[in-house]
Amino acid sequence: MSTVPESPEEALASVVVVDYGLGNLRSVTRGLERAGAAVEITDDPDAFAAADGVVLPGVGAFREGVENADPIREDLLAVAERGQPLFGICLGMQMLLTSSEEGTTDGESAVEGLDLIPGTNVRFAEGQKVPHMGWNELSLEREHPLVDGVDGEYAYFVHSYYAVPDDEGAAVATTDYGREFPSIVANEDGTVFGTQFHPEKSGETGLQILRNFVEICADD
Repeated sequence: MSTVPESPEEALASVVVVDYGLGNLRSVTRGLERAGAAVEITDDPDAFAAADGVVLPGVGAFREGVENADPIREDLLAVAERGQPLFGICLGMQMLLTSSEEGTTDGESAVEGLDLIPGTNVRFAEGQKVPHMGWNELSLEREHPLVDGVDGEYAYFVHSYYAVPDDEGAAVATTDYGREFPSIVANEDGTVFGTQFHPEKSGETGLQILRNFVEICADD
């Protein structure tokens, strides 16, 4: 499937939004277009390779996401190998990690994420209201071009699981919800990264992050 929405006349960068059957594709696309990108929604690996950057959105359960994306797993790994910016959003961010407690429920065997940021996703503790839904603050832990101008700002979350990277240094920003958890993560070289929150639903803060992403793609 390939869909090419109307794009800005003078786009700063070309971005692919990966269509693997899950995710708020239209909202993400509109946000990226507002941020200055020419956007294509597709599952075509040739389009991944041709783009300046790739966005892996996602809404739903880890197992379903990983299984839906399995036909293009190697193509997503190739994006990272080429050093193209790869941006996971919500479930898409969780899929960048190795595994999830959510993938081992109901007696089923575990499913493996992309393992681009080693770690696992765990459920919020008993007694905490889940899903974590609503606006919460971003506290920057280290520099990364994705987060320029958003320290202390608020973003919109909807999730019951959170990332626990093997390397604590993978956390670019954290958020407090009964416990501190990584709300933005990135790999060591900074080209693979993700947000637990939805930038496309996070007002000016989210738009700033999408602008930052487009600039990363333009500079790559």
